[in-house]
Amino acid sequence: MIKSRKRNISGVLLLDKPYGISSNKALQTAKQLFFAAKCGHTGTLDPMATGLLSICFGEATKFSSVLLGANKTYEATLRLGFMSTTGDAEGIISPVAATAQNPTLAECQKTLSQFIGKIKQIPPMFSALKHHGKPLYCYARKGEIIERQAREITIYDIQIQSLHYNELQLSIQCSTGTYIRVLAEDIGKAMGCGGAYLTGLRRTAIDRFNLSQTYTLSALENMSASERDNSLLPIDYLLQDYPSITLDRLSALQIQQGRNILCPSSMHGIIKNGRQVRLYTEQDQFLGLGEITIEQTIAVKRLLSDSYLLEYTAQSFSS
Repeated sequence: MIKSRKRNISGVLLLDKPYGISSNKALQTAKQLFFAAKCGHTGTLDPMATGLLSICFGEATKFSSVLLGANKTYEATLRLGFMSTTGDAEGIISPVAATAQNPTLAECQKTLSQFIGKIKQIPPMFSALKHHGKPLYCYARKGEIIERQAREITIYDIQIQSLHYNELQLSIQCSTGTYIRVLAEDIGKAMGCGGAYLTGLRRTAIDRFNLSQTYTLSALENMSASERDNSLLPIDYLLQDYPSITLDRLSALQIQQGRNILCPSSMHGIIKNGRQVRLYTEQDQFLGLGEITIEQTIAVKRLLSDSYLLEYTAQSFSS
């Protein structure tokens, strides 16, 4: 059997992950569809969760940390008055003893306001956090409990989408590192329901990217190879929050050689020392990231590979 040739393709795919498969399975499926040599995702979704999963191919993986640390938005459905061993519908479900009556909309809004801002959260046992090199879920599956330290997270906003008996649907904007399963349990307890678990979870946004920009695996499978390639966002779409600087031919060559260059005089005092910047050639080719030094020079932070830039230049000339 002849192996398919892997391509050194680069770009960002915004995928709408389906229910019931792991993030890694979705990643590997996308990798096969694009015949990609290298790729990685920027934040795991549980198998039961759906929604936005950003996948970086090739040179884009150098900048994936930007989305790893980005704020997220979720639609979460909570079942109040019940607890799950995993915090979601995949665990063993049990009613909470002496459960109070279902809360009213006003009571829900009052309770949810307590969670806005910086709060402490203890990561769940069913998580990929490592303990002695092994994910916590490995211990949890054996019935072992590992002591975890509370971590600070930020909840920016919680909006009630609907309340029907003991089913509460929320839209949650939060910082990276937030476990929505844990937040659901804490909300249920604070409402006097004894707890809650997730019956549904959908990630609707990562930073400024949202579901309207996503593709499903089935849609990608039905595309031609060129249509699939056109579904990828350029690498620098990850970095639009960074200011950009266009370099002349000599400065672009020097920065690619790893040398510090003078910051253009037009930028003096505009971009603060320590700020990272997007670097471009005069032909609008993205080179990578630099950093402004206290001496008002630009130091290399992370650049695209020479082989990628040569290939891009060759393609530009041929077209």
